[in-house]
Amino acid sequence: MIAETPVTFQPEAVIAHQPDIADLVPSETSASQIIESAGASSFPKVLRSRLDGFFADQSISPKADRTMWVKIAMGLAVLVGAWIALYTLRPGSWKFVALYLLGGLAQTFLLLNIAHDSNHNAISSRSHVNKTLNYVFDLCGMSSYMWRILHHRGHHSCINLHGEDDALSGRGIFRFTPYEPRAPWHRFQHIYALFVYAMFSLDYVFFRDFQCFFFPPHEYLRRTKHSLREYAILFAGKGFYLTYMLILPVMVLGKSPLLVAGAFLLVHLIVGLTVTLVFQSTHTVDSTYFPSDRGEFENGVYHIFATTADYATENPLVGWLAGGLNHHVVHHLCPFVCHTHYAPLTRIVKETAKEFGVPYRQHSTMTLAIQHHLILLKQLGNED
Repeated sequence: MIAETPVTFQPEAVIAHQPDIADLVPSETSASQIIESAGASSFPKVLRSRLDGFFADQSISPKADRTMWVKIAMGLAVLVGAWIALYTLRPGSWKFVALYLLGGLAQTFLLLNIAHDSNHNAISSRSHVNKTLNYVFDLCGMSSYMWRILHHRGHHSCINLHGEDDALSGRGIFRFTPYEPRAPWHRFQHIYALFVYAMFSLDYVFFRDFQCFFFPPHEYLRRTKHSLREYAILFAGKGFYLTYMLILPVMVLGKSPLLVAGAFLLVHLIVGLTVTLVFQSTHTVDSTYFPSDRGEFENGVYHIFATTADYATENPLVGWLAGGLNHHVVHHLCPFVCHTHYAPLTRIVKETAKEFGVPYRQHSTMTLAIQHHLILLKQLGNED
């Protein structure tokens, strides 16, 4: 499927072999050194030079620009405004559900646009700013601490590697790689996928975070010693989330528990399905590659290009709503860069890849990317 010469893939050395580091995000310097280790005229070297040159030539910061700060303010304002409206207007059932769902849409926006960037220290050069904004995860019922571990050690360092990339953990329900044993029900996984994906955020709120803390499914999680502070934040975050989402509407507004539970479920169907599809359509599609081990590429850049696909990069609305994650190749090349800079960087990536003859994978629309994700699921469900 690929033409790159196999040698060694290096990013894991930077991330996963440091189980007890205080900051779970690798330094920007160490990430840059991975790419700079290539030869002077190589594709990775030239690409890195051009990406860095974009910011140097225009004398702009790779961190949050005015657009990003507007997005942060807007997302938080809508979420807070929706909940203020609930308690000041005390609306009837249908208006209650509408405002509750508006808050859920704001949570989806915050997760994709603010939480993910802050998780990568991409919003500010001041670490405390990123860490503060990273608590958006906890505000939405998910452990920001555990997300950082899973996303950095269990995904960015091992994209599409069976048994290592946490994003490929089908947990028996799905077969996401050709190296996963096939079960009879996988034949229908392209049919039930969207229904299961809609439960993604509910899974994190009620099960996955606790599993990773107390019954870790990965070796790197078993090696990691969590501080008492993180255990306290886990329970405090869950308690705060469930209180404002479920308990207060019943106790303070006097809403029916069934109505609140229904609105809560509806919010999670939206959050879960949206977030899952934004990510799944970038790595698990029928055009991306699934390496058998870490030794297939001479440089991590080639690994990224082989295992990652973009979509709708010419559609600014998709980029705005999806937190730039449709520019996913650039995201993996420049995880410390704020997503509001991704569009021009993607143009550099496309031009440089074409110049060096390196395959660049993309779909013109998100709908098409989702279709190709389902095509892959159907293929893997019917092939041994």
